Amino acid sequence: MDKLENIGYGDWFRNQVDVGKIAVHEVARVVAVHKDSCVITKGDGDVFAECSGNLLYLSVSPFDLPTTGDWVYANFYDDDSHAIIHGVFPRRTLLKRKTAGKLVDFQLIAANIDVAFIMQSVDDNFNLRRLERYLAMVNESEITPIILVSKCDLVASDEVGEIKKNIMSIAPHITVSAFSNLNGENITAIKSSLLPGKTYCLLGSSGVGKTTLLNSIIGSEQFETKAVSKKQSKGRHTTTSRELVKLENGALLIDTPGMRELGNISIDAGIDETFSEILELAEHCQFRDCNHTYEKGCALLAAIKAGDLDEQRYKNYVKMKNESAFHDMSYSEKRKKDKAFGKMVKSVMKSKKQR
Repeated sequence: MDKLENIGYGDWFRNQVDVGKIAVHEVARVVAVHKDSCVITKGDGDVFAECSGNLLYLSVSPFDLPTTGDWVYANFYDDDSHAIIHGVFPRRTLLKRKTAGKLVDFQLIAANIDVAFIMQSVDDNFNLRRLERYLAMVNESEITPIILVSKCDLVASDEVGEIKKNIMSIAPHITVSAFSNLNGENITAIKSSLLPGKTYCLLGSSGVGKTTLLNSIIGSEQFETKAVSKKQSKGRHTTTSRELVKLENGALLIDTPGMRELGNISIDAGIDETFSEILELAEHCQFRDCNHTYEKGCALLAAIKAGDLDEQRYKNYVKMKNESAFHDMSYSEKRKKDKAFGKMVKSVMKSKKQR
C-alpha cells in the first residue's frame, strides 16, 4: 500500500472503499484522461487504460467517468501493460466548470485536489473580476486556493506591491505570492511549499506561465511551452490535457489547459464564500427580500455610495449569481431530458433481449 500512499492514497479514500469491488479489482489513480482512454498508475509506472463497457453503459453524466486525479478500481493485464477501469471512487474534492460555448453541461477539470494555484500575470492578463470567478470555482470545491502573480520581472517592485494589495482587497485571507519564471524569483519558495503526498493544480489563462512554472519546479524543460503573442499579450494553448505529475519530493502537481471561458453552474456556496463581505452587508438591509437593485434601505447600495463596497465587485457578484442560477435551471432541464432518453433506450434494449 506504500506505493499508493506515495501518490496521495490516505485514510479518507480507504474509508470509501467498496468491499465488493476491492475483492476483485485493484486500486489505481488516474494520471491523464484522453478522448477514449486514460493513463493510470499504482505508483510504480503509468499504464494505458480503458473504461469497461459496463461503466460506460451505466454512465449518465460526466460525473460518472474518470477524470485526472481520480481513484479507480481497475484490472491489469499482460504484466501491467494495459488495464480496464471498472469504477470510480467517491471524490474528496472535484474541480469543474461549465463546458465552453452554448452547451449547458459540466466539464470535469481534476479530482481530489488539495490546493489550487490560481495564476495571473502582471501584464494584460491581470483581471480582478476573472480572479473572482476562479476563486468562486475553487471555493465551491472546498479546495484551498493560493494566488500566484507571474512575470513580476516585467514591472517595478512597487507596481507588484500594488497588484498584491488589489488582490488582498478582494481576498484578504488567501496567500498571495509574486514570482518570475525568467529570473527565478520566489520559485524556490513555491517549490518548498509543495508537500509530499499532497495534490496541487495550476489554474489560469493561456500565457500566464503555468507550464513554465511546472518546468521550473521540476528543474528541466520536460513539458512544451510556446511563446506569448506580442500583439495580443496572450499565450497560445500549450497544455491540451490534464496530467498528474509526481515531483521529486513526492508532491503531485496537475497542469491544466488555459481557460478562455469560465462559466459556472450551481456554485452558490463558492460565490457566497468568495463574496462573503457582501453577504454580511446584506444582513443589514431594511427588508429581507431586498434585491439590492433600487430598494430603500438596501445596505449594499448604501455601502457602494459611501465607498465601502467596490461597485465593479458588486456587479460581478450579481452577474455570477444570475449566471449560475440560469445555467443551473438549464442544466436541470437537460438532465430531465437525458434521463427520459436513457430510460427509453434501456427499455428498447430490454425488449430486444426478451424477444
